[in-house]
Amino acid sequence: MRLHRLSITAFGPFGATQEVDFDALSSAGLFLLHGPTGAGKTSVLDAVCFALYGAVPGARQSPGASLRSDHAPDDLPTEVQLELTVGGRRLEVTRSPAQPRPKKRGDGFTVEKAQSRLRGYDPERGWQALSKSHQEIGEELTQLIGMSRDQFCQVVLLPQGDFARFLRADAEARGKLLGRLFDTRRFAAVEDRLAELRRGAEAKVTAADERILALAQRTAQAAGPVGSEATPIVARPGEPGLAEAVLEWAAIARSTARERLDIAHAVVTAAEGRQRTARHALDAERERDRLQRRYEETRRRSAALEERRPEHDRCQERLERARTADRVAPALDLREEAERAHRRAADDLDRARAQLPPDLADAGPDQLTELERRFRQELGGLESARRAEARSVEIDEERDRLERESRADDATVRDADAWLAGWDTVHAGLRERIATAQEAATRAEQLAGLLAPARRRLDAARRREALAAEAETAREALAGARERALGAHETWLGLRERRLRDIAAELAAGLVEGAPCTVCGSAEHPAPATEGDGHVDRATEEAALTAHRRAEEARTRAEQALGLVRERHAAAAAEARDAEPSSAAAAAAADAGSEPDPGPSVGELRDLVERLTAEHAGAHRLAAGTHAAREALDAAEREHLKRLELRQEAERRAAARTSRREALDREQAVLRDELAVVRGESGSVAAYAERLTRRVALLAEAAEAVRAEQEADRRRKEADGRLSDAAFRAGFDTPEAAAATLLDASAQRELQHRIDAWQAEAAAVAERRGERDAREAAEQDPAQPAAAQRGFEAAERLLRAASSARAAAEERCAELSRLSREAADEVRRLGPVRQECERIARLAGLAAGTSADNERKMRLEAYVLAARLEQVAAAATARLLQMSSGRYTLVHSDARTGGRRAGLGLHVVDAWTGSERDTATLSGGETFFASLALALGLADVVTEEAGGVRLDTLFIDEGFGSLDDQTLDEVLDVLDSLRERDRSVGIVSHVADLRRRIPVRLEVVKERQGSSVRHRLA
Repeated sequence: MRLHRLSITAFGPFGATQEVDFDALSSAGLFLLHGPTGAGKTSVLDAVCFALYGAVPGARQSPGASLRSDHAPDDLPTEVQLELTVGGRRLEVTRSPAQPRPKKRGDGFTVEKAQSRLRGYDPERGWQALSKSHQEIGEELTQLIGMSRDQFCQVVLLPQGDFARFLRADAEARGKLLGRLFDTRRFAAVEDRLAELRRGAEAKVTAADERILALAQRTAQAAGPVGSEATPIVARPGEPGLAEAVLEWAAIARSTARERLDIAHAVVTAAEGRQRTARHALDAERERDRLQRRYEETRRRSAALEERRPEHDRCQERLERARTADRVAPALDLREEAERAHRRAADDLDRARAQLPPDLADAGPDQLTELERRFRQELGGLESARRAEARSVEIDEERDRLERESRADDATVRDADAWLAGWDTVHAGLRERIATAQEAATRAEQLAGLLAPARRRLDAARRREALAAEAETAREALAGARERALGAHETWLGLRERRLRDIAAELAAGLVEGAPCTVCGSAEHPAPATEGDGHVDRATEEAALTAHRRAEEARTRAEQALGLVRERHAAAAAEARDAEPSSAAAAAAADAGSEPDPGPSVGELRDLVERLTAEHAGAHRLAAGTHAAREALDAAEREHLKRLELRQEAERRAAARTSRREALDREQAVLRDELAVVRGESGSVAAYAERLTRRVALLAEAAEAVRAEQEADRRRKEADGRLSDAAFRAGFDTPEAAAATLLDASAQRELQHRIDAWQAEAAAVAERRGERDAREAAEQDPAQPAAAQRGFEAAERLLRAASSARAAAEERCAELSRLSREAADEVRRLGPVRQECERIARLAGLAAGTSADNERKMRLEAYVLAARLEQVAAAATARLLQMSSGRYTLVHSDARTGGRRAGLGLHVVDAWTGSERDTATLSGGETFFASLALALGLADVVTEEAGGVRLDTLFIDEGFGSLDDQTLDEVLDVLDSLRERDRSVGIVSHVADLRRRIPVRLEVVKERQGSSVRHRLA
């Protein structure tokens, strides 16, 4: 990594923009950054760190501290810009911290957020923007540099006193610093992870033991009284003997439970024998009791049967007489049916005669039929009158339709006349609308031709204003370039003159004894000239000449830039005036010192463009209505033709209706005369025909009713004769006696059921009286089923109790076996877990330094840091030997001191005495060059740790004032040796002797308005 250029604006003590050219400072390999105390030497390094990491070194990044300079004006923002090469890429990073700025509107300040920008240089395309994201820029730079901010501040910005404190610090303080530099958090994370794994493994073992103990408790609950015989478990979760104790206790409980199960089986067998004996005795008593009760029931049923015998005989006789009367039933049904039919016919006749006129109330069927025939003939003659009446109705309806059409046509004619009355006005208005739209279209085209040049003039006026500001800036830059060129020229001439005055001394410096002089040719040189005060050598003059030529080139570039801006400004002004003066005329005007007419202002041109735009928009809106106006005119003309046609058609229909109405009136008069004769007193032919139809229907109904009544009377008389004959043949004196004896089917079935029930009961009683076992049981003593039931229930209770005890014993044995298997499974699963826990515990104790295997009680992170410290001590010794003239050597010590953990001890070996002692015993000067050697060695190790990133620029901020001249020379020789690998080293110090020893310097000057930097190059 090489730094090229640093720009600091309003940062720390710097109130204005300051430029640091690291390329010029690094050309000599060793340069000095000096200045009075508080001037801002360390702030330059802070700016480098802020540009790379967005923050200053940790000691100076205090909460609430502001990086903004108190000397800077309010409108000058704080900004740091660093140009560097890292990872083979040339980059430019610009950062601004969060800072207050004046509000754009109103008074007061507002806080502007922090900003970052990163650009990369491409040889073909120049500088290219890469990112504006804080996170992306930070990740990109950290990846390229390969170091964190803390590592960078320790390796590249070697801080004041940190390594001196490191030499005197204890192991814990050294561990914190080395842990930040080498990022050993992963090893601390390994320690934490192993501790976490150990806690997790112990938790798993404890959880498994708790599960085993829970199974033991469940086993104790399942064992019940059996479990009290075994020895109780006293081990706790996590203790090694818990699993074996649980398995032993479970085995004892299972053995005892199986013994009790065998006893329960024997008790159940005895109870089952007693229960079978009691069951047989109970069954025998119940059977004897049943037979005795059956015998008694048979005797009761026999007595009841004899009591119902008279009723049975009466039912038998009644059923036989009813079955005899059934032979007369058809004749009775026929007589009743004939009687009902006669009554219906008489009722129908009475209703029909009531509707006839009084003179026909007693008419016979023949007379009524003849009257019906005459009325039917008259009804047939009314058909032609019906057709005439229907035609008359159609004529009335047609006249009504013609009247409606007449009124509709009259309305159409009136509507057409009203619309046509305003046709001329509407037609003229539509034509005027079309003409207006066409004029607007022409106007819009004209305005469009004016609007485009006006917009170009407005754009040119805006460019003219911007270029005027650029021209002013270019003029100021040219004036500055001219002043710098003049100063450089004067400086070069002054140096040249001083060199020429002392040229003899310069030539004398090249004389060699015995060699001829290049001026006089003499081989003797009795009095060679010597250099006077302020002698200027050739390199200084050439450097001044180079600076003068560069200043002249810068002035030429500034003049060319000003000329180009003026040409562009003149072109823009000419375009804004809508004129194109020649370049020669513009140049002549410029040479004459006269300013051309600037033309209209931006505001005037903007007003012109806005006015033309508004007029063009209005004309365009009017022109857009041309098509709609033409369509409206076409529609109005079509409507005009349609209205004329509608009025003519209505007039033609009115003439046709008049002829048709007169023909209908003549036809209607003829039909009315014919219908007046036919209707008579009726309102219409249809009413008269309806009255005749009703008369015909009444006469036909009455004639039919008379004939039906006569037929029904004849059938009734025939049924009376048949009924009398059937009753005589059946043995009844009268038909009424036969009817009284009749029974319906349900009554006969009821009597038959009662007879059958008595006979079935008699048969059943006779059968049961012949049963031998019931008769023999009745001769024995009365049965005692209740006593036998009580004996059986007692035996049953004993059997249930024994069975329950056996089932409980079986369930206890099964549950104990199942729980024992689960416990054995848990113990088998616990074995690998316990082994893993022991292995992890050994590793965790070894990494944490608490294990007996770790003899020095070193934690894993301390062990890694000790290896790194050993590398740092070896790298530092290579430089410390040179600085101390081979006297001192730094060695790493892992010995324990005072009961503390070992690993991070640092001792110095004195070659003069051969003794090894602690670094805290070094003197002030020895401490400085030892800490400097340690810092350089640490830089080499951290660089290698970061992937071998090349560090071409280093800063050392240490106390060189504590060294004597000889030691200071030796230290500077070591630092100067770093240039062998094309490195540049910047020393931050205010020691005056260093300004004499180091010609290339960057001076920080403290002033009232803020600090500034000055380059002092050899």
